[in-house]
Amino acid sequence: MSKTLPNTSSKRQQSTRVGLYARVSTSDGRQDAEVQLTQLRRYCKQRGFTIHKEYVDHMSGAKEDRPAYQQLLKDARQRNLDAVLVWKFDRFARSTKALVMALDEFMELKVDFISYSEQVDTSTPMGKAMFTMISAMAEFERSLIQERVVAGLARARERGIQLGRPRVGFDATKAIKLHQQGLGVRRIAKQLGVSYSTVHRFLSGVAKTSASKLTV
Repeated sequence: MSKTLPNTSSKRQQSTRVGLYARVSTSDGRQDAEVQLTQLRRYCKQRGFTIHKEYVDHMSGAKEDRPAYQQLLKDARQRNLDAVLVWKFDRFARSTKALVMALDEFMELKVDFISYSEQVDTSTPMGKAMFTMISAMAEFERSLIQERVVAGLARARERGIQLGRPRVGFDATKAIKLHQQGLGVRRIAKQLGVSYSTVHRFLSGVAKTSASKLTV
C-alpha cells in the first residue's frame, strides 16, 4: 500500500522529498504501521522534509515481492525521492546483505537513507561511516558462507554424497553467488532462466553440506 501526500506550500516543495517505509508482519496482530509512521512523520516535520509517499507492507520481511517496497525502489530509480526514511533496519531489509545491496543502489542514485531507531543518516559523515561498517560486516558474512560452502562440498565429495547434477545450462556457481548476495530461490530461478525446483534442489543440497540457511 502506498499513499501520496499532497504538498501544501511552495517552500516544502523545494525541501527534501522523502519516502517513508513501514512494514508490519501479518503474523503479529499487535503490530500497527501507524506506530512506525507517526514517529517518521514527526521526524520529517522536525527536519523540514516533504513526505512524497508513505509505503506500507503487511507481510513478512523475508518475502522478496513486497509491493510497497518494490514501488519505493521504483520511485527512487525514477528520481522521485531524495531520501528514504525507515523505522528500523529490520523493517526495511530481511538481511544485512539485502540492506547493503539496497543502500549501494541508493548511493548510486544519490538517495539518502535514514533509519530512525538506529539513528543512521547516510547524508552525514557518521552515517557514511556506519554504512561502511555495515558493508564490511556483510562482506565478512559472505566470506564465512563461502568458506562453509566450499568446505561442505569437499566433505560431501569425500563421503561420496551426490548433490545431484543440475540440468544443462544451469550456472551453479552463479546460483550460489546470487544466494550469498541475499536473493531467494524464486528470483535466482528467474534470473538464470530455470525452474524453481532446479534451483531449490541444488541449493538445498549445498545448504545441507555447508550448514548454511536456504532462503526461499
